[in-house]
Amino acid sequence: MSHETTAFDAFARQYLPAIEQALDRYSAVVNPYSIVPEAMRYSLLLPGKRIRPLLVLLSADVCGGSIEKAMPAACAVEMVHTFSLIHDDLPAMDNDDLRRGKPSNHKVYGEAQAILAGDALFALAFEVLARHLQPSEIALSCIQELASATGSEGMAGGQSMDMQGLGSAPTLETLDLLHRRKTGALIRCTLRMGGIIANASQDQLAALTKYGENVGLAFQITDDLLDVEGSTVKAGKTIGKDQQQGKCTYPALLGVGESRKRAAMLIEDAIDAVTVFGKKAEVLEVLARSILSRDL
Repeated sequence: MSHETTAFDAFARQYLPAIEQALDRYSAVVNPYSIVPEAMRYSLLLPGKRIRPLLVLLSADVCGGSIEKAMPAACAVEMVHTFSLIHDDLPAMDNDDLRRGKPSNHKVYGEAQAILAGDALFALAFEVLARHLQPSEIALSCIQELASATGSEGMAGGQSMDMQGLGSAPTLETLDLLHRRKTGALIRCTLRMGGIIANASQDQLAALTKYGENVGLAFQITDDLLDVEGSTVKAGKTIGKDQQQGKCTYPALLGVGESRKRAAMLIEDAIDAVTVFGKKAEVLEVLARSILSRDL
């Protein structure tokens, strides 16, 4: 698109190769008696946009921190994200045979090995933080952030709510809560981890937290819209699954038009939150705006 899109594209082009190299290096686990390392790398190294690790690096950068120092945290977040995708695709969860345009992990390795590959990636994420993130106080803070984002009050809790359903009369409040946990918690965590690594002030952390919360919800709304209006090629996964499974989504609850308006409002609130960073916030602004058209 314009100069704005170029700002994010330039950042991604600069750092994506380093992210891919680090993911490859950290996941080079050797176990000749198990197929799990191969299954881990199959999903982890599939080509993706790497939005979450890029957010770790971006937030560290806008707070004046070292991108190189933040790389272990960026990789840990992507490992946890990949773990969640492997498990989400299982027949017992969302039952999807396609992920990032390729067969889901369980379609290649079977359900049991897919579960173990996800478990191993989750464990590896915390090992990477403990071994490679310095100093130890920063590593401990990031471990706490990531654990909180993925537990019962974060991603796992949100997935549980999604599977249980929201009852016969779902409200916007409960739908927001579900997705603040299932999708938003990890996105918020990426921004906070980058800030923590950069020794961000409390005001800076608060700004990154608000940005992450709003971007996370907007991302979910556009994902719901993509499930209604998009294509399997663009989504990289099977579309129309939410409607088939009778899930409560933003378009189902609010309608397509109101869902778009809500996503746009959330993005404006996110952008407003990071104005405290001045010109450094430009790339975060570009990333936020691109969510509305899913140019990611």
